[in-house]
Amino acid sequence: MLQKALVLVFVVASITGFTGCGNTANHYIYAAIPAANQIIAYREDPNSGVLTQISGSPYSVGNGAHSLALHPSGKFLYAANPGQNENDISLFTIASNGVLTEVFPRTSVAPNASLPQFLLMDPGGAFLYVANAGSNNISVFSIDSSKGSLTPLTGSPFAIGASPLNMQLTPSGTFLYVTAASQPLGLIIGFSVNAGTLTAASITFSDGANPNGLAINPAGTFLYAANSSSNSVSIFSISSSGSLQEVPNSPLSVGTVPVALLLDPQGKFLYVANQGANTVTAYSINATSGLPDILTTSTTTGSFGTEGSPSFLVMDPSGKYLYVGNQGTSAGIQAFSVSSGNLTTLSTYGVGNTPSSIVVLGK
Repeated sequence: MLQKALVLVFVVASITGFTGCGNTANHYIYAAIPAANQIIAYREDPNSGVLTQISGSPYSVGNGAHSLALHPSGKFLYAANPGQNENDISLFTIASNGVLTEVFPRTSVAPNASLPQFLLMDPGGAFLYVANAGSNNISVFSIDSSKGSLTPLTGSPFAIGASPLNMQLTPSGTFLYVTAASQPLGLIIGFSVNAGTLTAASITFSDGANPNGLAINPAGTFLYAANSSSNSVSIFSISSSGSLQEVPNSPLSVGTVPVALLLDPQGKFLYVANQGANTVTAYSINATSGLPDILTTSTTTGSFGTEGSPSFLVMDPSGKYLYVGNQGTSAGIQAFSVSSGNLTTLSTYGVGNTPSSIVVLGK
């Protein structure tokens, strides 16, 4: 059985330099490899999208490392370790050349939480959110801005009431949404956020089963949920109070077993990873209605072939390159160039074992 995969991505972008027509900024890509208890690291050539493995990579991490999160300063990387005798979070410092160094001891989510499966970074870098699949709750830690160390927030962990499949914050950090499996339809559980403290605010049916994929547009006005067992994507408008209202003509039928969603940095294009069809489908977004339209400048089907079982998606800070984490027999990271929403295959990088999360750091 393929692992449930999630990419919780925080892209850190800063001022880039240019020499002639070339971009000289450093971009780094980190991928969690749970079966090997490792993080593999690459430098991305910002002019070609080509990846070069960093010296010393892969790095050892905790048992079953599943999800990664970057601090917006670009100085710290966090990994959730849900494996046996772990239930903790690893902290790594990031050198200017992308090299990782783990800082011990690791931070435990015990005794009131278990199986830390997913990580999510506060947009301001003040808090780290940890979705715990074994205890159906969310641990929240405050972050020391100079050291990256974690301190449990008063009142943490906060109950979800169901096993989490995914979670996303609005760009303002004001609302947190958690998806969960339920019968016959999945749930989207909304929380209001105040200085990291979570207060349950709403529960909405996802209008499809097993909403694994989740994305929120840059304006924080629309939420998208990929219902992997219903082959659909549901679209909701987000009110000023955080409540969700499904838009007309939602849900949208998509490919087979859609498990991951990605919006480009401008929110103009939506990408859907169809694990059962070995494709990524591209859509343009109607800015008024939030509805996706199949990309008409693409192929006739709007879909692009991938390696086996595409399971999560991430884009580099420039929006020029998209990376797909594949969990099939050719487990690896597949690189695409992006032009007007369309994808062109560049290369595939084998990582030896099934990857479960990718984050991209732009410096």
